[in-house]
Order: sequence, then structure tokens, then C-alpha cells
Amino acid sequence: MLLMKVVFNFLRSRRLTQAIGSALVLLSLLSANLASAQTAYYTPRTILSEFFPRSQAVTFQRFDLTTEQRERLSAVLGYTPRKPSYTIYIAKTADKTDGYAIIDEEKGQHLPITFAVKLSAAGLVERQELMVYRERYGDEIRDPRFRQQFVGKSAKSPIREGEEIIAVSGATISSRAMVIGVRRALVLLDELVLKPAARQPAGVAAKAIPAS
Repeated sequence: MLLMKVVFNFLRSRRLTQAIGSALVLLSLLSANLASAQTAYYTPRTILSEFFPRSQAVTFQRFDLTTEQRERLSAVLGYTPRKPSYTIYIAKTADKTDGYAIIDEEKGQHLPITFAVKLSAAGLVERQELMVYRERYGDEIRDPRFRQQFVGKSAKSPIREGEEIIAVSGATISSRAMVIGVRRALVLLDELVLKPAARQPAGVAAKAIPAS
């Protein structure tokens, strides 16, 4: 009996080792596939240059969210923003504001999707672009017909996947991520820049960065 028990334990241990080995191989292959799936379409510098080719300068303001700002954003968005700070880019020609841009991330099926939103001086979406896509499927959200649905939207516009924004077939999760991300960009600009500027024109000084 003792011998049989030892043999059984040995076989069970061997099977367990084989199972663990197989799992590690699968995990390694999955990681390799995810890594190879990453595609970068733009860098921050190239997207800002394309968004604002004629602007004299592109500056930025970083907002380290105060408790009051976080509460206000949470009330409008319906959830609490995960990041402790956000950066908003400002394009100017002389004293005229040409527009704004926000670069952000929203979780897709497994990994974050990096995207950029160009907004007018009045806070309307003018363009939305996918910057980095990290998964093997779902990057059909780059389709111009999908992205065009966001154009003209403001912080007051209803933006809902399946209603105002029709998801791309086969990329439902990625489509939903962009709906969430673009709406957040609109609310961030409205709450952190446009509304405070309307109340108090003298804003916080922005830090200059090259536009190209």
C-alpha cells in the first residue's frame, strides 16, 4: 500500500508539473501575441502636429484634480475618474485659441486603448483618432464612418453607444470604450477649462511645448 501511494503521488505530481508547464507555455504565447498585436498610429507629437498644422504654438495645462474638481467630474460623468491628473493641450495663434486636444486611455477588452480628441475653441469635437491599439481585434474603430459620429458633439450632447453612436460590428467593446473616452474628454474640457474661463477669464498660465 505504501508503494502504491508513493507511485500515485509521484504520478499526480508529474501530471501537475506537466499541467503547470502547459499553462506557462500558453501564457507565454498569449503574452507574445498581445505584444505583437500592439500598433502605434501616432505619437503625441505627430497627432498634435496633425491636429493643429497652422497654429503658432501648442501649449498645455496639467490639472492635478482637487477634491472639488473630482466630485464635480464624478457627478457629470456618473463615475469617478481613475487618473489623479489630466493634461489638456491648447493650440493658439497670437491671442486666439484655435482649439484643444486631449490624449487619454480607456480600457478595451483586455488592454487600454490610447486615443486623442481634437476639440474646437467652443468645446465641440472636431476629430477623434486612435493612437495606440494593443489587441489583435477591434481596431476597426479607426473607420472614418465610426469616428465621424462624434464630430460636433459637446459636453451637453447625449453620447450613448447603440443610440447616438452606432458600434462597429465585431468591435463592440472597443466602440464602447471610445464612447466613454470621448465623452470624458468633452466633460474634462468643459469642467476644467471652459466653465472656469467663463467665470474668471484670467486662467492658469500654460507651459509651452513645441507643436511639431
